[in-house]
Amino acid sequence: MSMARRPWRRLAVIRSWPLWSLPLGLRVFVLAIIALSLAATGVAASFTTITAHDLTLFALMLGCTEVAVELTRKTGEQGGVIRDVQGVWELPVAILLPPLYALLIPMIRFTLVQFRVRRAPVYRRVFSGAAVGLSYGAASVTFHGLDGLVSQSPGWILSPATVWTLLVIVSALLQWTLNKVMVMTAIKGSNPAANIYAQTFSREPLYNDLAEMSIAVLVTYGIAGNPLIALVALPVVTLLQRSLRHVQLLTESRNDSKTGLLNAATWEREAAGEVIRAVRTKSPLAIAILDIDKFKIINDTYGHLAGDQVLKEIAHTLNVLLRDYDLAGRWGGEEFSLLLPQTRAVDAFRIAERVRANVAGMSIIAAGSSGGERVQVTVSIGVAALDSGSKRTLSELMATADAALYRAKAGGRDQVQMISTTRGLSAISGPGTGAAGRGALDRPDRPSVFRRAQRS
Repeated sequence: MSMARRPWRRLAVIRSWPLWSLPLGLRVFVLAIIALSLAATGVAASFTTITAHDLTLFALMLGCTEVAVELTRKTGEQGGVIRDVQGVWELPVAILLPPLYALLIPMIRFTLVQFRVRRAPVYRRVFSGAAVGLSYGAASVTFHGLDGLVSQSPGWILSPATVWTLLVIVSALLQWTLNKVMVMTAIKGSNPAANIYAQTFSREPLYNDLAEMSIAVLVTYGIAGNPLIALVALPVVTLLQRSLRHVQLLTESRNDSKTGLLNAATWEREAAGEVIRAVRTKSPLAIAILDIDKFKIINDTYGHLAGDQVLKEIAHTLNVLLRDYDLAGRWGGEEFSLLLPQTRAVDAFRIAERVRANVAGMSIIAAGSSGGERVQVTVSIGVAALDSGSKRTLSELMATADAALYRAKAGGRDQVQMISTTRGLSAISGPGTGAAGRGALDRPDRPSVFRRAQRS
C-alpha cells in the first residue's frame, strides 16, 4: 500500500509547486526558457571537448564567483531586481571558453545563492540561471563566430587587439540586451503595473550596468593575457560590489519598501525644503494627503495580499500622473502625501481630482475560488494650497490638508476637498463634478463650497 501511494504523493508535491500559481502566459514563458536552456546545454556539450586548461580557468572563475556570493551573504540579498557583479566573472567564461561553460556558470551561481544567501522559490532561481545562461551562451557563440570570421579576413586597419576588444564589447552588449528582455518579460508578466523603464533605463540602473560591463571587459582582456589577473582584479570587483550595495542601502533608506515611493521621513525632509523655498521665492505650492477609503474592510474581505496590491497600484498611478518634480510619499498605513511645487490652488485641485478619478477606475482582481473578484477602491483627498506671498510652514500646510481630508471623509468619502491658506477657498469634488465646479475654482477670489452627490 505504501509503495502504491508514493507516486501519488510525489504528484501532490509537484502540484503544490508555486510555479503552477503563475498566470498561464508567464508559466509557459518560464518553462520555455528553462527548456531552451537545457536543450542549448545538451547541444553545446555534444560539441565541446573538455581540456585541463578549460577546466582550470573555469574553476578559477567559479572561485571568484563564490567570493562574490559570500559577500552577498554577508550583506543580504536585495529584493526585487538584484544588482550584483557576478557578470564580471561570467563574461570572461563566455569569451575565453566554449559556450558550454557560459551556459553552466550562471546556474551554478544561482544554486550557490539559493543555499548560501537566501531561499527563494526554486523556479525563480532556475529561471534566472537559465535566462542568464542563455544570454551568456548567445554572447559566447557570437564572439567565437565573429572572431573566426575576422581571423579569416586579413587587412584590417585596426590592430588585432582593438578588433578583439570591440568583439568583446559587442558580445557583452548582446548579453545585456537578451538578459534584460527575458527578465523584464517575466517581471511584466507577474506584475503588469511594474515600471520597466525605471528598473532598466533610469540613470542609476544604467550606470550600474555600464560600470559592471566595463570592468567585465577589462577583466576579460587581462585574463586573456594571464589568468592570474583574476586574483589581482578580485579586490577591485569586491569594492565595486560594496559600492553597489551602498547605493542600494541609500535607496532603501529613502524609499518605502512596499510601494517604492518616498518614506515618511524622507518625504517630510524634502517637502520642508520645498516649502521654505516657495515661501522665500513667493511661489505657489500645494500639499495633498490621500487616504484609501475603508482600507481595513478591503484587507478583511480580500486578504492582505490584495491590500498590498492596492497600495502598489495607487503608487503606480501617482508615478504616472504626477510630474517629475512632484514628491509622492507613503505617509502611513493607507495614507499617501503629495507635494506639488509651482502649483496654484486651482491646478492642485484638478491634479487631486484626476488622481481620485484614476484610482476609482483601477481594476484590481483579488484571487478567489471563482477566478477572482474585482476590488472596488476609492480615495479621499485633502488639499492645502500655499498661494504666492503666503508665509506658512510644512506642519501648518499638513494640518490644513489633514483638516480638508477629514471633511472629505465626513462628507461621504471618494472626494477631494481643498482649503487655500490665503484666500479662504473651500471646494469639494467627487464623482460627477462638472464644469460648474471647475469654473468656480478658476475664480479663487470668490470663496464657495460646491457639493455633489457622493458615495456612501
